[in-house]
Amino acid sequence: MTDLPEPRLLDRFGRVGRDLRVSVTDRCNLRCTYCMPAEGLDWMAKPEMLTDDELVRLVRVMVDLGVTNVRLTGGEPLLRRSLVHVVRGIAGLEPRPRIAMTTNGVGLDRLAAPLAEAGLDRVNISLDTIDPQQFRDLTRRDRFEDVEAGLKAAADAGLTPVKVNAVAMRGFNDEGVADLLGWCLDRGYALRFIEQMPLDAQHAWDRSRMVSQAEILERLGERFRLTPVEGRGSAPAELFHVDGGPETVGVIASVSAPFCAACDRVRLTADGQLRNCLFARSEVDLRGPIREGATDAELADLVVAEMWAKKAGHGIDRPDFEQPDRPMSAIGG
Repeated sequence: MTDLPEPRLLDRFGRVGRDLRVSVTDRCNLRCTYCMPAEGLDWMAKPEMLTDDELVRLVRVMVDLGVTNVRLTGGEPLLRRSLVHVVRGIAGLEPRPRIAMTTNGVGLDRLAAPLAEAGLDRVNISLDTIDPQQFRDLTRRDRFEDVEAGLKAAADAGLTPVKVNAVAMRGFNDEGVADLLGWCLDRGYALRFIEQMPLDAQHAWDRSRMVSQAEILERLGERFRLTPVEGRGSAPAELFHVDGGPETVGVIASVSAPFCAACDRVRLTADGQLRNCLFARSEVDLRGPIREGATDAELADLVVAEMWAKKAGHGIDRPDFEQPDRPMSAIGG
């Protein structure tokens, strides 16, 4: 086995960057109400986006700096036609990083097997409700059955554990969180709830509508017995055994119980901008230098400097907090 490189993605607070989130496109085929308006957004022009070779090269630079996990995100990553080729390129790196993907699952029934063959290790699929009408209301699209097919295809292709990401919203789907957990347990999917964060394109996030970790656990506890799982490490989700385990449910409490002190993530946008935090107000351009002939060493210096500038936390509870200009669909989850 190839030795892992010495970590160079250090920040001033002793955190080490090991987890790279790569947005491969800002486009999406759903229109979730908490993410974007019904008419969608102004998508990036193709020349603005990283080519496959540029993307894989930047991932290689990051792997050389100590990244061990790469997560492909969007927008909706399945909309990048060359996604299988990109996965194959990343899987060919030495040392080989673990490769995951976050997707809405629409179209995954066709691509799960090719992606697994190319080197994808596992998937997280976003699904906030198992009620088809609620799904239509939330996403403004009638694609619930497509997501179901994508989940099954992922499991059949060995992209396991298949994880489901869900956002609970007050007055909409919060009363169905236990139903969603039961549905996932019956099918062998690992459910993770995510607190709704201020990353919508409309900048209309309202904390009073956010369902907190405590509320989610209280509702789940009405039907299931939950016990904490020890040893969270840098994982964003706090896990709980369900009815004694081994099955678990997780909650990513980015707002009510932030885990910034253990964060090991860094993000690359589809247009080649590096962000040291999901909520960063600044980013460093890597697309320009790579197209101007920068060496790998020069690109690495830019990455190292940006990571060193990472703040202690996202500051959502601070009075001077400002939501990023880029919405989640243009940053990558």
